[in-house]
Amino acid sequence: MPDASNQASETETAPRRPGFFRRIGALDRRFAFVKGLSVFTIASSAIVGYFQYLNAYQEKVSGQAKEDMKSATETFEAISTAFSDALALQSMLYAGFSSATRNRLDGSTTTLVSRNAKDVSAAYEKARTELHEKIDMLAQKAEVYIDWASDIDRDPADKRNVGDDPLSRYVLRDYRFSCSDPVNLPKFGNVNASSDEAPTIVPDGEFCSTERNQDIDNRTAPPNAFIRICPSGRNDVARRIYWYSAKHHVLTMHYCFENLHERLEAARQWASQSDRDANKESEMQAEEAAISTAVDDLGRRLNSFNSLALHQLERIRVKYRPAGFVCSVPVVRNFFARSCFPLRTTTELLPHSIRLASMPAPEPYGRDRPVMTSQYPSDSR
Repeated sequence: MPDASNQASETETAPRRPGFFRRIGALDRRFAFVKGLSVFTIASSAIVGYFQYLNAYQEKVSGQAKEDMKSATETFEAISTAFSDALALQSMLYAGFSSATRNRLDGSTTTLVSRNAKDVSAAYEKARTELHEKIDMLAQKAEVYIDWASDIDRDPADKRNVGDDPLSRYVLRDYRFSCSDPVNLPKFGNVNASSDEAPTIVPDGEFCSTERNQDIDNRTAPPNAFIRICPSGRNDVARRIYWYSAKHHVLTMHYCFENLHERLEAARQWASQSDRDANKESEMQAEEAAISTAVDDLGRRLNSFNSLALHQLERIRVKYRPAGFVCSVPVVRNFFARSCFPLRTTTELLPHSIRLASMPAPEPYGRDRPVMTSQYPSDSR
């Protein structure tokens, strides 16, 4: 039988949890030093802390601006150089073949034109192979370092579906994109276009069954500077090509380059001094005007990409331009978030899985990175 006296003793010696008022008193004693501080001291400390935070934020903005400009410039130079080299060699190869056949020198391998053509052929095939190997990476770099970086309103925390941009080299192939159609050459619209005069946009699901009028003129504002392509032989959902997207320029330019490469097979056979197909040479001579136009159109596409890339580099500078005095005033700066906060720190809109990825995780899982997705508008526009 348990001893009642022992139970009573244990009850009396058990520590009691301090009451509410006793806890308040303990806090008061712990922070008693605050009573000795003046209002001026507290206010000045808050102001100093605020400007220290503001200075740290501006340093981060400056660092991000340098990184974005460097990445965008390097991407622009890499893409422009790769295409300009390949296009120049392709043009030289075709010009040499045309000159040789016109002067009836195509049968000789000892003429200066033929010897130079062999050197051009080797350089061209190498440049074309290198471009083909890295075209997908160049397109993705154009999207990340030029398109996304120059989008002033883009918030990485916004919800997006992975793969919102449906355009790819394979879509251009399956939809048989027409490089020779003047409507499909890049145009950028008019920044001063009035929304009242803008033409009505037919939904993508209905576009392929209509007259397909999609010319870009002075009534077209930059956001609507796009064309749509339809699959050959059937009415399906149209796909959009945005001319304010560096990625779309890279994809269409490479597709048209490869298309012309196939049409120049007879010239490539002659330049490499390999077995020649007389029928294909006759076909090339008959299409001389069309092929010359295609060569010129490729140059126009490259110039359009260069112009867009330089335009987007300027937009990156605008995005990170120095903030004015208003951006240093607490509370007031929140009303000018677009110009005062080029670096977004919002996390409320992140999907649950991405929010978890930003938290430390035990080994061996490590830490994942949020998936970067596309900025392009929905096709339901």
